[in-house]
Amino acid sequence: MAEVRTHNLVEKSHVARASLPSSTTRTTSSLPLSFLDLPLAGPVYVKRQFFYQFPHSTHHFCETTLPTLKHSLSLILQHFFPLAGNLLSPPPPHKPFIRCTDDDAVPLTIIESKADFNHLSSNHPKSLHELGHLNPELTFATMHDDTFIFPLVALQATVFESHGLCIAITYCHVMDGKCCNHFMKSWSSLCQSGGVDLTLVENSPPCFGREVLRDPRGGLEDIFLRDYFVERSTWKDKLIEQTPKHEEYFKATIVFGRDDIEGLKRWVLEQWKKNDEFNCPQYLSKFVVVCALVWTSLVKTRYKDDDDEDVKEEYFRFAVDCRGRLGHPVPETYFGNCLALCYAMLKRNELKGEDGFVNAVKVIEKTASDMKSEPFKEAEHWRALFVKTFVLGTPLLVTGSPNFDVYETDFGFGRPTKVEMVHSFKCMSLAESRDEEGGLEVGLVCKSEEFEYLFYVLQQGLQTTKSSVC
Repeated sequence: MAEVRTHNLVEKSHVARASLPSSTTRTTSSLPLSFLDLPLAGPVYVKRQFFYQFPHSTHHFCETTLPTLKHSLSLILQHFFPLAGNLLSPPPPHKPFIRCTDDDAVPLTIIESKADFNHLSSNHPKSLHELGHLNPELTFATMHDDTFIFPLVALQATVFESHGLCIAITYCHVMDGKCCNHFMKSWSSLCQSGGVDLTLVENSPPCFGREVLRDPRGGLEDIFLRDYFVERSTWKDKLIEQTPKHEEYFKATIVFGRDDIEGLKRWVLEQWKKNDEFNCPQYLSKFVVVCALVWTSLVKTRYKDDDDEDVKEEYFRFAVDCRGRLGHPVPETYFGNCLALCYAMLKRNELKGEDGFVNAVKVIEKTASDMKSEPFKEAEHWRALFVKTFVLGTPLLVTGSPNFDVYETDFGFGRPTKVEMVHSFKCMSLAESRDEEGGLEVGLVCKSEEFEYLFYVLQQGLQTTKSSVC
C-alpha cells in the first residue's frame, strides 16, 4: 500500500491534434497495415522512458512546462496523425487497419512521485514494479461484431519534485523503434523551441505510403495474414489477465565501453581463426560480440546449478531494419514496421561450456549474415519459431537499438540522464552509451539474487579477453 501512495495523480487529459486552418468538415480515414505490420499487429506493446534533471516543483511544471508539452504534442500530431487513432482488428477474413477521426486524441497523464529519482534513473538494479508506475497503460475494447479496438499511444510525465522528470511512452507495435524515435525526436525538438520551430518534422516528415513496401519474394502477405489470424484467435484469453507480475524482477544496465568491445572482437576472432580460419570473418560488429557475451552470461547465471536440461534449446531473437534491404528505396522516415525477425539457437550446454562465448558469436554472426542476403528466407516459419521458442526452449529477445541516438531526445531540459525500456526477463534492451562514443548500454532483467553472479560472469568474460590481448 505504501508503494501506491508514492505516486499521486495530478492530471489526466487527452491531447488532440491541432486543427488545420482549412478544416471545416469532420472526416474519418483509415491507414492500412502493410504485410510487415501483420506479424506485430495486436496487443504487442513497447514501453520507453526518458529521465531528465528537473529541479523544480510540480506547480512550476504544471504552470510553465506542461502547456508547452501539450501545445507541441498537438502540433506534432498533425504530422503523426495515426498515433492519435486506433488499431481496429475485425474478425477474419478482414484485415486490420488504423482508423483516424477528428475526435482522436492521445491520453497524457501527469503524476507526482516521491520515489527516488536518482535510483530509478541509475544503472543499478531497480524493481520493475517501481519502473512500471512511470509508464501509462494502454487499454483495449471490443465491438459487438468481435472487432478489437487498440489505442496506439499513451503518454505520461512523472514529476519528482525538485529532482527530475520522466517522460514515458507506451505504444502499440504498429510502428517500429525507428518510427517511435522519429516521433519522440520531432516532438521534443518542437517543445524545445517553445512550440514554434517545426523545421525537423517539416524537413523529414513521416511517410505513410504503403506502396513503398514491395514484397521482395512474393506471397509474404498471405503467409503473415494466415499467421495473424491464428494469433488473433488467442487474444481473448491473453487479454483477460493482463496484469504483469513484476514484484520479483529487477532491471539493471550494464555499460560496455569501446575498449571492452574492441577487446571482445579481437579475442573472439583469434579463437575463431585457431579452429576454423577458412570460415572466420574479417570483422565482427559490436552488436554480435556484446549480445553473444550477454546471452552466454545469462544462461550461465540462470542455470548454473541445473545440469538436468543441458540439451534444452536456447533461442536468441533480434529484429533488423529492412529499409535498405528490400532491393528498392524505402524512405528512412517510413511510418510502420519494416523489420525482419532473426532467430539463432544453441543447446544450453553449448552456451554454458568453455567455448560458449565463441559458439554464441558464431551462430549470431551466421544468422545476421544470412539475413543480409535473404531477409525473409524463413518468414513462413516465423510464428512457428516464436511458439517453439517459448514452449520448447527459453528465449532472449532484443529490444531497442544503439542506432537511435535516444540520448539526443531533448525537450528543453538538456540531454536525458537515462533512457530506459521496461520489458520482461525474456528480453534485453540496447542503446548507445550516454557518456562514451562507441559504447553500448545493455538493459537486463533478473531476480535480485541473480545479479551478483551475473555481474561476476560478465566481468570474468571481459577480463579473459583483456588478459589474452595483453
